[in-house]
This record gives sequence, structure tokens and C-alpha cells, in this order.
Amino acid sequence: MPSTPHVIHQAQARELLAKVDVPQILRKLFHDLAAGQAVQPAQQLVEFPQAAGDFINYLGVLAEDGVYGVKTSPYIVREQRPLVTAWTLLMSMQTGQPLLLCDAAELTTARTAATTALAVDALAPLAARRLAIIGSGKVAQAHLHYVKDFRDWQNISVYSPSLANAPAETIEQLKSLDPRVAIAKSCDEAVEDADVILLCTSSAGPVLDPTRLSKPALITSISTNAPRAHEVPPQSLNGMQVFCDYRQTTPGSAGEMLIAAEQHGWDPRAVVGDLPELLSDHVQRPSYDRHVFFRSIGLGLEDIALANALWRQL
Repeated sequence: MPSTPHVIHQAQARELLAKVDVPQILRKLFHDLAAGQAVQPAQQLVEFPQAAGDFINYLGVLAEDGVYGVKTSPYIVREQRPLVTAWTLLMSMQTGQPLLLCDAAELTTARTAATTALAVDALAPLAARRLAIIGSGKVAQAHLHYVKDFRDWQNISVYSPSLANAPAETIEQLKSLDPRVAIAKSCDEAVEDADVILLCTSSAGPVLDPTRLSKPALITSISTNAPRAHEVPPQSLNGMQVFCDYRQTTPGSAGEMLIAAEQHGWDPRAVVGDLPELLSDHVQRPSYDRHVFFRSIGLGLEDIALANALWRQL
């Protein structure tokens, strides 16, 4: 086997991803994690000197597939705006040789959105009909793509501050993603009476206060890799049923969880369940006597699983 890995750039990654069932690949991954056939270490955060940024390494082992790997994602401080990139390296557990080096931008978008979609499928009320999406970029659009068929949505409301001055073609492009999409003029308008609220922003601070909602809802959050970034007020965790992608790693990395534990008396042991437990039926669906919060930090295993799928496509 050659020691030089296949190199896949963003355009080819997008093309290959369109040929695989991303939610199903991730569903198998979480089953493997529950069964002890996969290993998910904690994220590794390394800061650059002189506050120039940082990078996060996302690691993972898929024993059944015979691969392991790492995604490395730098956050580079610049005068205009921070630069965030990511590359995933896939390695063989049999030969110890590199198999694939992939621009991870498309992988990250797809796995982030598909993980949220699995959470919606596992956690949202079966009768959920009103969906709100906060954010309108590629990640938000991918969320809509993966979640649109998981419930019989009667209304899909999208809000982003950037849409206020967006050209008409941008608005039309968003609406073309699904005929049920309506553009809201404010966050409050978007989330009014919503059953499920997907926070899909790159904000480092809160964009939604759950206490302002009119009824219990499922709120999902992804955030960004800015230091301690969070999309809901940390103190709000005390009033919600909290779930996450992986309970062994998420509370030690998610910004609102760290702050809530340090400043607001929240206990990480209060996490009700994670995706391996939910998808293997070890945790029951939540009751909706209060809000349900799902936090995803992005797992190395998700990137490794998709990189492995692309390598097999090749």
C-alpha cells in the first residue's frame, strides 16, 4: 500500500458526500460507540502564543472499520475576521499508513447538521410541526437539508440578522430549499410557538434566551470554536433537560456547560443522555414539562466516519 494518502479538496469532498447517506453513517457510528467498537477521546485544544488563536484536534478510532484519524482545525486571529480551516487525516489500523487527507470543510458542515438531525429524530416530540432555524449560512442550510424529513413540519421559520440587507436572490435561494420556508423579521418571530429550534450560528455569545419562549421546546446548539462560545445563557441549563452528543467529552468542552458549572451551580452529571444512549434505546425520550436542550460540540469520530466513507467511494 502506498504511503502517500489520497488528497481530497473541498469540491471533490462535496461531490463524494452527495453519494453517501450521512445520517445513516453517523447513526452506525453512535451505535458502535455504545457497543464499545469505537473510541472518542476528548478534544485537544492548543493555544497559539501571543493570543494569535488556537487549534483543536478531534480524534477518533473506528475499530470495526479498521481506521483511526484526526481532524485538526485552527482558529487564526486576523485584523479583518478570524480564519477557521480544518483538515482530516484518515489512517489504517492494519498497515499504519495514511489513507486520506481531506479538506474537512464539507465534512464538518455535513456531520454537524446530520448529528443535529439525529438528535431531532431522537428527542423531538413525534407531533412536532413548527421548526425554527436561527442562522442562514451553509451550516443552517445543511441543518434544514437533513432535518426536513424527520417530522411532518407544517411551518419552517428562518431568521438571521444578515438577511435584513441580503439581496433578493439570497432570500429566494433560501426559500428554494423547501417550499415551507418563511423568512422571519426577528428571532422572537421565528421562534414563536416553535416545537423545535435549531441554533446554527457562529456566535460566541447567546442568541436565544429560553426563558422568553412561550412553551417547552427542543433547542439544539452547535456554536463555534471561539473560546467558550455558547448560543444560550449558561445559567439557563439549570432549567432545562440537557442532552449532548457524547457525555464523556461534551461537558468538558462546551462553553455554556463550562461556565454553568463554574458560575451557576450546574452539575455535568445532570446530563440526561447522549446520542449513543439515545440511539441504542438506553435513554427514554424526554417529557416536555420544560425545555429540552441538545448540545453538540462535534466529535472526531464523526469526521473519521465520513472520511472513511469518502475513501471507500474512491
